[in-house]
Formats: sequence, structure tokens, C-alpha cells
Amino acid sequence: MWYFSSPFVVFGEEALSHLEQLTGERALIVTDATLTRLGIVARVEEALHKAGMQTRVFDEVEPEPSLQTTQRGARVAADFQPDWIVGLGGGSPMDASKAIWAMYERPDLEPTEINPMVTLGLHKAKLIAIPTTAGTGSEATWALVLTDTEERRKFSTGSRELVPTLAIVDPSLTQGLPPRITADTGLDALTHAIEGYVTVWRNDFSDGLCLKAAQLVLTYLERAVRDGDDMEAREHMANAATIAGLGFGNANLGLGHAMGHSFGALFKQPHGRAVALFLPYTIDYTTNGGLGRYGDIARFAGLTDSRNEEEAARVLAARVRELEQAVGQPMCIAEFGIDRAAFREMLPKLVEYAEQDTQFFTAPRIPDSEELAQMFEYVYEGRPIDF
Repeated sequence: MWYFSSPFVVFGEEALSHLEQLTGERALIVTDATLTRLGIVARVEEALHKAGMQTRVFDEVEPEPSLQTTQRGARVAADFQPDWIVGLGGGSPMDASKAIWAMYERPDLEPTEINPMVTLGLHKAKLIAIPTTAGTGSEATWALVLTDTEERRKFSTGSRELVPTLAIVDPSLTQGLPPRITADTGLDALTHAIEGYVTVWRNDFSDGLCLKAAQLVLTYLERAVRDGDDMEAREHMANAATIAGLGFGNANLGLGHAMGHSFGALFKQPHGRAVALFLPYTIDYTTNGGLGRYGDIARFAGLTDSRNEEEAARVLAARVRELEQAVGQPMCIAEFGIDRAAFREMLPKLVEYAEQDTQFFTAPRIPDSEELAQMFEYVYEGRPIDF
């Protein structure tokens, strides 16, 4: 027996206006200061006010949200008593909104205690997720990633009860997004789609979603990076991010995310940029073991008609590298400006944190500690994985 979880999704032009149709009394908007400054928070508040709701804004969420910030947000929620919580922004505010929702309703639980085996019994509020980037897919999933700034580590957790009630996917909110953020978040969506398709928890419901999302990103990401006002590309990328979220949210991820979470936390790198770094290397590693279903993705995206699975997988890995280079993604750890001494010092922690990540255990090929350390070494140098 398995499950498929999904929010109610409103997408396309003017999707944001759907907020005017909601019923409720108080809405807490969880976001960041930049979106307040840009006036996007005001647009959301205006729609909620038309629905007759009072609003309060918690805009302290930082990139890669911290445990400590979400604890402050939960105290704001406890004071305001919202019946709607709105996660507005990229993956960071949306992840933070899930944690705040859980801690608001279950103050007896530590965030690290939230997991699929614990019944939360949420009933005081509902969650709306409104992405302003096209990549994380957090609007469609029950997972969340927080950073413990005291221990300098990320932890992934979640519960099916934390799937947003409503996802608003309005491509106008991503219009004019800077090229670097467009690239980082778009490559995150690509990593979600590819890893979600090959994970050992894959299923018939997630497969088609992951295939379509990968095809869309491979087709439209470069255009969206090149021209922030290309609304055709923006709309397809916004849809791809949510579709990938629905896919991997019901299938889990793999080694690229486990390694990327570890690397991103220890070296303070953006999530999308970190996981995308490891994606082509993990495709190669998995293919070397005769595993993965990467050929399906390559064929569906029109990259090859080869029925040789290894050959088609190599074509996909090459296309991923080509796309990453085209949008300015660093291709090895050294290109992040991290010197070898600092990398070597952190290598044991990189391995430890990756092995403890929830995504690690659903990869189609799982390395032992020695192999994992070797993989990190290869990625530092940009060497092709030959084992």
C-alpha cells in the first residue's frame, strides 16, 4: 500500500486572484524581507483583505531557513492565532511555513520529532503555498529542510499532514527573477525530476510527473535564464517546478540531494546550486552500477532514440552538464572558491551528514563511506566518476 499526496493547485495567469474566494478570519504570511520590499506581500495582502481576512506578516525568513527562525515564527502564530498560514516565496519561506504550522499546532513537539510516523492532528489552520521561484516544488510536497545554525547542519523532515491545502502557481510572480536565482531554482527542479524518476520509491503515479517535469526544464530553463520576461518559458518552468514537486514528493529523492544537503549546509551554498552540482556525477555513478532508468528520461525529452540503456544515460548526463554550463552553474567544488584544505577538513562531516540524510536511503545505488568520500573528492576536482 502506498499514498499520493497533493494540494489543490491553482495555476496560470491571474492564479493569485483565487485568494479572494477564500473564507477565513486571519492569515499569517510567512515570507522574507525582499518580497515585502518588492511589493509582492502587499499584492497577497490585498487579495486576502478582499476575502475579508485580517493579515499579519512574518518576513524574517532567511535563505536556507533556520530552526531558530521558525521557532520565532511559531511564537508569532501562537499570538495571532491564524486559520490560514501563507508560505510566500521560494523554498525557504514555504519550508518555514510548514514548520511554523506544525509548531503552532503542536508546541509539545521539537521540529526534529516531526516525521511521517507521528500523527500531528492539525486542525486550527490550513496552509497556502505561493511560490515566487520556479524550482523547489515545496508548494506540492510534505517535506521541509531546516538548518540548525548552532550545529551547522541541515535536517530533512516532514509529514503528509504538512502538504499545503492550496498551491497558487502564478507565473507572473517569477517574472524578472534574476538569472542566477532562475538558474539555481530551475536546476533544483531538474534534479527533483530526475532523482524522483529513479528513486527506489518510484511508482506509477510519480513516474509520468517526473518525466514531464524533466522534459519541461530541459526545454525551457535556458530561455527563462536568458530572458526574465519570456512568459512562455516562465509559465512552463513554474509548472515544471510544481509537477516535479508532486512527483518527488510521492517518490522521494536520491544521492544528489543527500550530498547537496551536506555540502550546502557546511559551505553555506544555495540549495539548488548545491544539489545540481552533484546531479551529473550521481547519474554517472548510478549508471556505472548498471542501475537507474535514465534512458527513459533521455528518450522522453527527445535527446536520443537509443534503446541501449547505458548509452542513453550517458546522453542524459552530457545534456545535464551542457545545460548547467549554459546557465552558469559551477561544475566542481573548486569552482565555488573553496580551497582544498578547507574541503579536506570538512570531508568527514560531508560524508557523515550525507549518510544521515533521508534522501540517501532511496538512491538506486548507495555507496559505502569510503566510496562516498571518494565521490566528494572527485566532485571537488571535477573528475568523471569511474567506479
